Amino acid sequence: MKRVMLVFGTRPEAIKMAPVVKALEKREGVEPIVVVTAQHREMLDQVLELFQIVPDHDLDLMRPRQTLEEMTARILNAMRRVLEKEQPDLVLVHGDTTTTFAASLAAFYQQIPVGHVEAGLRTYQKYAPFPEEMNRQLTGVLADYHFAPTDQAAENLRLENKQSPIIVTGNTVIDALKTTVSKDYTHPVLTDLTASGRKLVLLTVHRRENHLQLSQIFDAVERLADSHPDIEIVYPVHPNPIVLEAAEQLNHHPRIRLIEPLDVFDFHNLAARATLILTDSGGIQEEAPSLGVPVLVLRDTTERPEGVAAGTLKLVGTDPERIYETGHLLLTDQGAYDAMAQAANPYGDGHSAERIVDAILSEVPV
Repeated sequence: MKRVMLVFGTRPEAIKMAPVVKALEKREGVEPIVVVTAQHREMLDQVLELFQIVPDHDLDLMRPRQTLEEMTARILNAMRRVLEKEQPDLVLVHGDTTTTFAASLAAFYQQIPVGHVEAGLRTYQKYAPFPEEMNRQLTGVLADYHFAPTDQAAENLRLENKQSPIIVTGNTVIDALKTTVSKDYTHPVLTDLTASGRKLVLLTVHRRENHLQLSQIFDAVERLADSHPDIEIVYPVHPNPIVLEAAEQLNHHPRIRLIEPLDVFDFHNLAARATLILTDSGGIQEEAPSLGVPVLVLRDTTERPEGVAAGTLKLVGTDPERIYETGHLLLTDQGAYDAMAQAANPYGDGHSAERIVDAILSEVPV
């Protein structure tokens, strides 16, 4: 029996690891052990409930206004105890969070192999995004198995001369979308939009490197709302205190609605019904192509260049003029809009978790 420990701590990680947990639970010859650091507490719990995942170990490490140093140290210490107790054959981590890097380092200290889901994403800019880019690269150095979502991600790893197995799997977020988007979905936001005849523009912005640019991003958002009376901009505000305070700038506008963070089921279903998405999120860049919704990426670089090349994403950075002009174009030029909305999805077919489990069963020794 192969013992596979899956470690995650944030909502995006949980969304993308949930299909892997479920795929492992269905297979014989493998025992999944779920460990959550709760790097994000409430937002993580929403995903666990939706996918009916009960962690074997809940480390509950989140603290108010935690620093990266504090979180990294807490994860290392807590993971040492869990690894010593469980002695897994493989530690499976995802993506680019502090949990990802610290759990990989803890496994390395115990000489336990590491599998990296969503491996090989790169900007090759040390501080963009921060700290995610270096979390990815450092985890890639520690990993013994690289589960790359795309051919480009796999090529990045080969160019870095990675000697351990590289398996192209697709992105597990597409697997998750297959279970969350519902034709019969209703929500008060959608009810109000139907009554007003307005179109939904979805906004998410929270990344650490954008904190100093929030005001100018919001300037562009307000201008877009002013110029298009037929849209309503809905912003599920991230609970980070810096973001909450900055978001007050938008509170006065009659067609910009600030709401509480959405659970994954609500978010996926609202996104599926949006006309346009403005975001600095990484995961949404992968989700939206499956939904046929154009995405303006509020960042100067992206580790997901496949979406830009396919035409589903446009990098607009944080310059308010560029954000406004690109958003305005898509809301007024049907040809430009259709070119993005109808572009092919480069991120997979919804069977990524199965490929990861197949590789674990065939590649990982007991």
